[in-house]
Amino acid sequence: MTPEHRGTAQLTTAMMLSGTLGVFVVESGASPYDVVFFRVLFGALALGGYVVARGWLRGHGFTPRTLGLAVLGGVFIVFNWVLLFQSYENTSISVATVVYHTQPFYVVLLGALLFRERLTAARVGWIAVAFAGLILVSGVRPADFTGGGTYLTGIGQALLAALLYGLSTLVTKRITGVRPHLIALVQVLVGIPLLLPLADFGAMRGTGWDWGWLVGLGLVHTGVMYVLMYAAYAQLPTAKIAVLAFVYPAVALLMDWVVYGHHIGLVQALGVPLIVTASLKVTLARPARTPVAGPAPRTAAHGPQAASRPATPAACEA
Repeated sequence: MTPEHRGTAQLTTAMMLSGTLGVFVVESGASPYDVVFFRVLFGALALGGYVVARGWLRGHGFTPRTLGLAVLGGVFIVFNWVLLFQSYENTSISVATVVYHTQPFYVVLLGALLFRERLTAARVGWIAVAFAGLILVSGVRPADFTGGGTYLTGIGQALLAALLYGLSTLVTKRITGVRPHLIALVQVLVGIPLLLPLADFGAMRGTGWDWGWLVGLGLVHTGVMYVLMYAAYAQLPTAKIAVLAFVYPAVALLMDWVVYGHHIGLVQALGVPLIVTASLKVTLARPARTPVAGPAPRTAAHGPQAASRPATPAACEA
């Protein structure tokens, strides 16, 4: 098996696992804050064990600046998960997942706004196409604005989750010389003290066998999934990563239909190819030339894999 074939299998598996995440969240029966707390707790144990076993804590490459960036990215990631899981409750796994996949467009818009990255007319056009698709997928009707229902709130939560993911991506892209596994470990560790005051442990007493879903979110959807993704990113071109990223929403929509009988309507379905096409066009567009002060630092001991892939990758994992 060639490295690219191996990477394709690894990333496809990771994205399929990501597509089952919504079922694990819903079946756990816990509140979004509790779900995310135990995801970061068990996820830290899984990632920490892997990092220690590989001996990557020695010569980790962090500086005070890059560690601070990793912590900031962790804050964004943790609350991105909380908002996404709240959106599952107020809409459905299908709708929330597709709306959440506006992430690449936020990365482009925020990069132009915060870091003066050049925004081409073509990218603006594709972003407009994507948000036209978003309007179709959301299925929002005029009555939703006046009825005081939770559906519109859920759409807003998914959009805000995507915005936070975009912020985390931009922050993490500025970390060099550190393995992505270590950055991800810092990000989940940040979530433990961050969510500790917000978790309702009293509500967890009757969880019973549902603990299995929470353990799975940490060990499988954070530990195993991240390890597979980062291994794949080192072996695959950006184009293939961008395409395989859409395995995640496809599996999420399938799981929502098979397990809960939820599916998006015909009009909503018309928006999906608009978002998918626009996302690929924006992700795969040749980056605009921007002046740089000099080459980014790299820790030679870590090799190219260490700094080439961020902990919040182009593939829109949840």
